Amino acid sequence: MISVDNIAVEFSGQTLFKDVSFVINEGDKIALMGKNGAGKSTMMKIIAGVQAPTRGHVQFPKEAVIAYLPQHLLTDDNCTVFEETSKAFVKIFEMRDEIDRLNKELETRTDYESDEYMAIIDKVGDLGEIFYSIEEINYDAEVEKTLLGLGFKREDFTQATSEFSGGWRMRIELAKILLQKPDLILLDEPTNHIDIESVIWLEDFLVNKAKAVLVISHDRAFIDNITNRTIEVTMGRIYDYKANYSHYLQLRQERREHQLKAFKEQQKFIADSERFIERFKGTYSKTNQVNSRERMLEKLEIIEVDEVDNSALRLKFPPCRRSGDYPVIVKDLSKSYGDHIVFSDATMTIERGEKVSFVGRNGEGKSTMIKAIMGEIDFEGECKQGHNVEIGYFAQNEASLLDPDLTVFQTVDEVAKGDIRSQLKNILGGFMFSGDDIDKKVSVLSGGERTRLAMVKLLLEPVNLLILDEPTNHLDIKSKDILKEALLAFDGTLILVSHDRDFLQGLSKKVFEFKDKRVIEHFETIDDFLARNRIENLKEIDLAK
Repeated sequence: MISVDNIAVEFSGQTLFKDVSFVINEGDKIALMGKNGAGKSTMMKIIAGVQAPTRGHVQFPKEAVIAYLPQHLLTDDNCTVFEETSKAFVKIFEMRDEIDRLNKELETRTDYESDEYMAIIDKVGDLGEIFYSIEEINYDAEVEKTLLGLGFKREDFTQATSEFSGGWRMRIELAKILLQKPDLILLDEPTNHIDIESVIWLEDFLVNKAKAVLVISHDRAFIDNITNRTIEVTMGRIYDYKANYSHYLQLRQERREHQLKAFKEQQKFIADSERFIERFKGTYSKTNQVNSRERMLEKLEIIEVDEVDNSALRLKFPPCRRSGDYPVIVKDLSKSYGDHIVFSDATMTIERGEKVSFVGRNGEGKSTMIKAIMGEIDFEGECKQGHNVEIGYFAQNEASLLDPDLTVFQTVDEVAKGDIRSQLKNILGGFMFSGDDIDKKVSVLSGGERTRLAMVKLLLEPVNLLILDEPTNHLDIKSKDILKEALLAFDGTLILVSHDRDFLQGLSKKVFEFKDKRVIEHFETIDDFLARNRIENLKEIDLAK
């Protein structure tokens, strides 16, 4: 059991939250929710022990293992993927070596009655009790199985970690956490850099093998599938629901309706009391009643109604001229980098108005195909755009392409056309840019803020073919909902690469699967595709030893 006792965080005279208490028990799979800035990541850091609260403390058994995966990290670059992942067991190996060292020391000492000798015996006993209680496992096999589950291939195991992107290094850290079999796993946006198959594997692990989990995520399907409890951080306090995210939304709405009703009744009582006081103040016969009501109002604790986002922002892409019947035609397309074949003889035809998904593990060629369609790389075969095609392209590195010298408002103002210009501040607000934020220079924005701004900019441009490569990685649930509604209403053609199943749901009617150097066309929704492949993929990962 891990106990959070009356923690508070204050800085610069402001209180982020106060008097927060809750308990995490084995079997709890908790979603930590709240608006940006509510203090979710701060609370997770406090539980992880990497940040101290202003007041209060976190208690847990001495032998408990708490593993924490932050949003941004880098692994060491001086070893291979397999070696780095094997560091998950370093404490076990150190414990074993310490027991061996102490036993050898006992063999050579002759001061059997001394306090030092007895202290060594006690330490060996304590360490041995912990070490021998650990289930005997094949460490190499566990490392291999976990890396395969998270999307690595066997040939990656001997590659240096320095050869992998930040997203892949995050997977290495995630593998190390999972291998430790901790009592509590803390995950801050764990799905941002892993593909759908790896997300499914991670879900299966967290549901069936993890003891307890606390997760921050904007991936609605992921948190719904793994959690059985939701803790909401709002207005400096928490609400604890024994429910997954979707059920929590219903309960939160009911809670707020009750708050609102009580608030209105209290405001009516206050108004009536103030009118009575004003009317009878100075009237001798009513003095006691007036004084009583004044004291009552002074002691009255005002009911607070939780913050709620009532904005109903509806965003539509600006009109664009009609494209030809077939915006994208690919025939016998092959691409290689040296001896490495990405895919060969790929063929696809995408009709005007179709919304399609590219799926497959990272490295199977999804982004490469997009670059071929955009004309950014050389290739063998045929790949052409149709008549009158106007492309809007959101690349994974789109945020880095923004002009750092422009402000947030200037960035969108220079591309907005027509009536939508009058809505720019509302649109920016929908993507969490409000108040003074719109006057910030792009150069001072965080990576997540730049990604959101790049998305707003794309939504304002008139296009008839949209190509989105992982557009939701840094979007919160509200921003994703706004984007999804705009895409559902978009009457052009859409090519979408995303690992976010909730976002994909209902958007695409056709799936192109990138697998084993081939591109396979499936005439089905993403839900149908995943349902058909889920069990097969999980079995494939479990058997790949």
